[in-house]
Amino acid sequence: MSAVVFCLFTFSWLYFFQGYLFAVAQHMLSGGQTHYDRLIGASVITAVLWLLQLLVYFFVRLRNSLHVLTYIPSLLLLAFICSVSSDDSQHYGLGAWLWALPLLLVLWGAITWVARSLLQFEAKGKRSFFSRSMWVNMIVMAIGIAAVVSVSNTNAVFYYRAHMEDSLLRNRLDEALNTGCKSLESDASLTMLRAYVLSQRGELGGRLFEYAVSGTGADLVPLEGNHSRLLHYPVDSLYRHLGAVPRPGMTTADYLQALQRSGQATPAVADYVLCSLLIDRNLDAFARTISRYYQLSDSVSLPRHYREALTLYTHQHAHPAVVYHHPVTEEDYANLQELKASYPDSRQRKVKVLEDYFGSYWYYYEFMR
Repeated sequence: MSAVVFCLFTFSWLYFFQGYLFAVAQHMLSGGQTHYDRLIGASVITAVLWLLQLLVYFFVRLRNSLHVLTYIPSLLLLAFICSVSSDDSQHYGLGAWLWALPLLLVLWGAITWVARSLLQFEAKGKRSFFSRSMWVNMIVMAIGIAAVVSVSNTNAVFYYRAHMEDSLLRNRLDEALNTGCKSLESDASLTMLRAYVLSQRGELGGRLFEYAVSGTGADLVPLEGNHSRLLHYPVDSLYRHLGAVPRPGMTTADYLQALQRSGQATPAVADYVLCSLLIDRNLDAFARTISRYYQLSDSVSLPRHYREALTLYTHQHAHPAVVYHHPVTEEDYANLQELKASYPDSRQRKVKVLEDYFGSYWYYYEFMR
């Protein structure tokens, strides 16, 4: 039973929760020369750790209530390899494991030596699913599993990033967009990845704020000096999507402007320019810029977030430089104002607007700070 529980947990943990992180780690450690396969990796590592347990058992021969101690070295090694850093600087070190792992193994050796001495005094009871020996093993195994989970990398945003990049490498755009789509946790790199996928689908101006958005408008492009980074997806693919590779030292604004001046800009650049302004809440610049890329007419339906931004801009200015009216969007905006007015308490108001208007640019503009 200990072997079944150990192998099921190890394989599931490696395949479903750590596989994408291992792909990032292997890419960085190998300099991009090798690729990690989740199924093969989880199977091989599980088999190796189980064989290690069998080898330990061969030497220490701990049975009955003490048998679970033979799994401790395998659990320690599993915890060590699963503590993949969330640092995307492409440098990995042993950290605290440099001294903790040898110390824990020495401690385990001392406990095992005492356990072997006590083994001769343990009564040989009947082995069954409900025996004391069985449940002692299961309780200690559960503690060991909890310890592995607690020291493993469970950073949700880092997991989302790794999963999205793996999906992009496999050209699975829907899977990439569905990764962490209901979570309110995000960072600049995750926002950059989502913008890139939405741009490939031609939906950037209509769906970007359906997700939690972090960072600044400049972070939509992973340039040096920005807060957004790619883990193992080739950055040149993103640059080609926009038109050309940037020169060293360029800012995002300089890069996008250079693409347009040189005629190398793809149609995606327009939405990158506009969405970067929306992320920065620069509605005045957005209103001045949008007419370069979209026809402003009441008979032309703009992407959702652009309609919302222009509606908000119009209501903020007594004499707006751009006048745009969309009846449905105007009605939604009026309903939002009524909803906010009905909740004087700011916390209640935020929760209610979150329930009804998350995914709109209005919610991002006012509440996602």
